[in-house]
Amino acid sequence: MIVTDVLILVGVGILAGIVSTVVSLASIVSYPALLAMGIPPLSANVTNTMALMFTAVGAAAGSQRELAGQRRRVLRLSLLTAMGGATGAALLLVTPSGTFELIAPVLIAVASLVLLVQPRIAGAVARVGGEHSVPLRLSVFAVAIYTGYFGAAGGILMLAILGAMIELPLVRINAVKNVVSGLSNGVAALGFAFFGPVRWSAVLPLAAGFLTGGWVGPSLVRRLPGQALRVVVVVCGIAVAVKLGVDAYS
Repeated sequence: MIVTDVLILVGVGILAGIVSTVVSLASIVSYPALLAMGIPPLSANVTNTMALMFTAVGAAAGSQRELAGQRRRVLRLSLLTAMGGATGAALLLVTPSGTFELIAPVLIAVASLVLLVQPRIAGAVARVGGEHSVPLRLSVFAVAIYTGYFGAAGGILMLAILGAMIELPLVRINAVKNVVSGLSNGVAALGFAFFGPVRWSAVLPLAAGFLTGGWVGPSLVRRLPGQALRVVVVVCGIAVAVKLGVDAYS
């Protein structure tokens, strides 16, 4: 890999890391960039996942204010996302990705709409168990499987579910999402490191960019009003669902 490619990947990683922490769409930036550099789709997917876990490291470092008082919550959710990420990685290595690619547009569109109306349904969720609701915890596990398997816009799915579970400002929920989603990526990456076709020459510069972008992103999130952040994520999510739908069904 030449110096120009390295610099491009670092820049892509920074942008994707910021996008991940703000609107949960890192892979929509980084995955196409890897494809454009001639890396085959499966290799690009696992390479992207390897580097993406560094976004969570940067985001955790830059979100200490938002994560304050949420240590136990993060630990509980991390166990679910770790198991889900491991399951998704195993599925990716032994099955074709066609099924998930077909349902991904629908999942992302529904999650985006759920996020839009989340303040209205939070009260109803609280009455049936809230954060301790078994169906919602199973949903976190399912999204972690998706993140480990395919991953595109998995952050939006996770943010929608956590928004329904946790009665906190969206900026604090987003910080939790960044950490627990990063753990599902990290566990999946561990499996890919041993069994997947990882392009290591691309991982290092991309990871450096992700780490930087993940650290910078939370400071930008703090400056966005909660409703504005919600609308930005929803619009981006719908756009991604349409793009993936066109690719999957055409």
